[in-house]
Amino acid sequence: MEKTYRISEFASEVRSALRAHLPAAWLSGEVQRLRRSGRGHLYFELVEKGPRDDVLAKLEAVIWRSDLETIEQELAKSDQHLVEGVEIRCRAEVDFYAPFGRLQIVVRRVDPGFTLGLLSKRRRETLEALRRSGFLERNQSLELSEVPLRVGLITSFDSAAYHDFVSTLEQSGYGFRVEFLHSAVQGREAESELATALRRARSLEIDCLVMIRGGGSRTDLAVFDSRRVAEELAQARVPVITGLGHEIDQAVADLVAHTRTKTPTHAAEFLAARVRSSDTRLAELAARVVRSARAPLAGMRTSLRELSREFSRARYQVSAGASRLQALLRRLRASSGARLVAAAGRSEAKRSQLRAVATVRVHEAESRIDQLFVRASRSTRADLRRQRTHFANLERLCRQLSPERTLRRGFSITRGEDGKVLRAAAQAVPGSCLRTQLADGVIKSRVEPQ
Repeated sequence: MEKTYRISEFASEVRSALRAHLPAAWLSGEVQRLRRSGRGHLYFELVEKGPRDDVLAKLEAVIWRSDLETIEQELAKSDQHLVEGVEIRCRAEVDFYAPFGRLQIVVRRVDPGFTLGLLSKRRRETLEALRRSGFLERNQSLELSEVPLRVGLITSFDSAAYHDFVSTLEQSGYGFRVEFLHSAVQGREAESELATALRRARSLEIDCLVMIRGGGSRTDLAVFDSRRVAEELAQARVPVITGLGHEIDQAVADLVAHTRTKTPTHAAEFLAARVRSSDTRLAELAARVVRSARAPLAGMRTSLRELSREFSRARYQVSAGASRLQALLRRLRASSGARLVAAAGRSEAKRSQLRAVATVRVHEAESRIDQLFVRASRSTRADLRRQRTHFANLERLCRQLSPERTLRRGFSITRGEDGKVLRAAAQAVPGSCLRTQLADGVIKSRVEPQ
């Protein structure tokens, strides 16, 4: 009669057979479904994917707590740690876990250089693809508003990055309006959610788009090296500002974006500083207009003061004449009646004469005041018209000299493979690719030998 195994006995046989025939080996695959147990062990799935991102094979994996600390220390030396979606090379041995009836691999070591090399290779391939498609400098060619108060924000809701950015804008004192678009910034869903948020931002009425996160390791930031994310970013309708919280490394998203800042706080400070600069220039322009109008007004005030002094002199002369009349009247009262009548006649004539003179002086003074007001008003209006004409001419000149208008007139700009403008035919090397910018698009060509 054949031996009958207990389940534990057979499981032990399976485990022994696997270990005997499958020694430890180096494996590579993508980390998925990462989870840490209460005892400190790290469980995950090691997956191999096909060209369409479909799963070709999968193994259950575990790193025991006794090995995990050493592995994490080795990865930390190169600013890495195990996260979902990253591809690793690990030294593992097969195991059969009897209580769950589960085949799994036990990871003993992780090669830090493999992941860094793979990330670097993918980064180079992504940058080259973006350069060929014309996406690398597309967003940088957009003009950032002088007063970017309408801001689109892409980050994880209620994260530290979100609060740092929003609170910094609020502290600036300017009226920023933030349109928030939630997206995960790490993990399996980050790439898809970031791409979706970038597409949704195209329908928003905003001046610029900000994409931020609160820092992390190189593997945490791997999603911002994604070609899918970079292409969506390059097609944004407005300039994109990044603040990914990493002061040393530049992600592909940083290189494609219009402006790269170090952290979410720096991104907010950059926008506040730009608005503050425009505010300062506007205040300076207003001061110049006031100074231009102040000179004629000062001259008018001087003329008014001179007229006031002349008016005071006229009043003094009238007062002196009246005093002399009073003295004459007193003398006339003491004289005879005939002389009194004669003196009274002369006095009345003198009084009429003085009254006429005073009236003429007053009318002349009022007329000069009116003339000065009219001259000052005309001068001020003329200065303002000259200022408006000057600003309009500057604005018209800027529009006429803009690159877009020059291209529409039939001109073109030809760049070599390095992106530099060709200024002489000798710079076009036979066999090289050229990109000619026209008003309505780009023509690619290759230089043939003569």
